[in-house]
Amino acid sequence: MERQGFFICVEGLDGCGKTTQAKILMRKLRKIGYDAVYTAEPSRGKIGRFIKRYCLHGGKRVSSIVEALLFAADRYEHVEAEIIPALKNGKIVISDRYLYSSLAYQGAAGLNIEWIRRINEHAIPPNLAIFIDVEPDTVIKRLKPKKSVMENLETQRKVREVYLKFVENGELVRVDGNKSKREVAKEVLSTVLDYLKGS
Repeated sequence: MERQGFFICVEGLDGCGKTTQAKILMRKLRKIGYDAVYTAEPSRGKIGRFIKRYCLHGGKRVSSIVEALLFAADRYEHVEAEIIPALKNGKIVISDRYLYSSLAYQGAAGLNIEWIRRINEHAIPPNLAIFIDVEPDTVIKRLKPKKSVMENLETQRKVREVYLKFVENGELVRVDGNKSKREVAKEVLSTVLDYLKGS
């Protein structure tokens, strides 16, 4: 597929500030003349809504295999219905979570990373994947009392370990999320502009 657009995903632990940063990035890119759009996973589609209701905010965590398959199905719809059409129209697509969330969260739950990749073969690779890195102890303090089933210290620590492996192998670009919101936004924008100029 020819892509005139540019696809960015923003990853991180729950409560790391990625949603805030993805939206700030969209606004800043628009301000300097780029046609940027924000999207998120789980998506707004039927499967995405099902995941939010029954998997993330159910009484207890469902099987990691069920989780991975549902997220892969939602991602297929998300890619086909939102991401590819926007890229074909030359837009910069900023996705708040994407494939790396499945690899990190279900991978941390013990699933084989390569199997997760295989069931996500339809997921087009992003041009740039950013990991906003915040200490697990910090994110747990930030999270609201109504937590999802993944928002506990042990899960977040394991998830961060997986994310950092992707940073090491060059799939993710790490941004220090422990700084102020403004400093993080500045680093995210600088990273994105470097990649846009080089694309």
